[in-house]
Amino acid sequence: MTKILLTHTPQMRRGYYGDRAVAALEKLGDVSLHEGEEALDPAALVAAAEGVEIIVSDRMTAAPAAVFDALPSLKAFLRCAVDIRNIDVAAASRAGVLITHATPGFAPAVSELAIGFMVDLARGVSRLSSTYRPGMSDELGMGRQLSGSVAGIIGYGAIARHLAPILAAMGMEVLISDPYASVEDARFKQVSLEDLLGKSDFVICLAVATEETENLMDEAAFARMKNHAFFINLSRGNLVDEAALHTALIGNVIAGAAMDVGRAPDQMPSPDLAALPNVIATPHIGGLVPEAIEHQAFDTVAQVTALVAGEVPPHAVNADSWTRRTGP
Repeated sequence: MTKILLTHTPQMRRGYYGDRAVAALEKLGDVSLHEGEEALDPAALVAAAEGVEIIVSDRMTAAPAAVFDALPSLKAFLRCAVDIRNIDVAAASRAGVLITHATPGFAPAVSELAIGFMVDLARGVSRLSSTYRPGMSDELGMGRQLSGSVAGIIGYGAIARHLAPILAAMGMEVLISDPYASVEDARFKQVSLEDLLGKSDFVICLAVATEETENLMDEAAFARMKNHAFFINLSRGNLVDEAALHTALIGNVIAGAAMDVGRAPDQMPSPDLAALPNVIATPHIGGLVPEAIEHQAFDTVAQVTALVAGEVPPHAVNADSWTRRTGP
């Protein structure tokens, strides 16, 4: 039988893969499970994957060049996530190993969290609840209405395309900034990043993390925002200069922020930012709903099914370099 390694820790299997997908995977081959509580580092990954033909990887397990050089039996490395930045695809291609990723089945879930963040920021839900419960605060808590406000979305990928129509239906003006996409929906207006930052009441960061977008939201970007505006990050922490955001938040350059991602381990919000009173921070839960988790897990099951049948699986990123198709 095909030898398969699932790298998820027990906790990650429960939260980010699921019993149904594990059972489906076990019907396709001889599956080894990682039982440690920490993600596999490259050396541990090599040790765990000796003789393995297919690795199904969680998002935290990195695959540098040394992994592919040390595993001559490895045919394919499957990522149960969209983000493959910690996989050396070029090295895998040189070694003839196939790399795949999952599709973003989390667009509805992340969009819903974005709306929750917007309501919370606009109405002070978390803040007022925390002060009212213990002390019966008599603060009036004047808020802001979303209908009639301007939402600016940075990046026009799967999540943005799901979220933007919902915001428009709520009566918001929706601005989109993405130099690599064409926004053809008449309900939205495509603008430059500078215009979006200057006109939006809510700036929602959904751009892809690349070298080009590293620290996209820097001191100058926050300075362009309205001082009553809110910043929401549901993409990756790499897009934000966290020192600049911290300064903008404590200096009232912007009114507040909400974030589900950051530069802490596993892409979680940084504790220094999460501790600020005008910040809402959640521990990377945007896609943590059964529907989204099973979508990505079963993407990898479908990929293994294709591999076992000798076919190129869906969502392969380097199929032209796959020379280990029939083994070492």
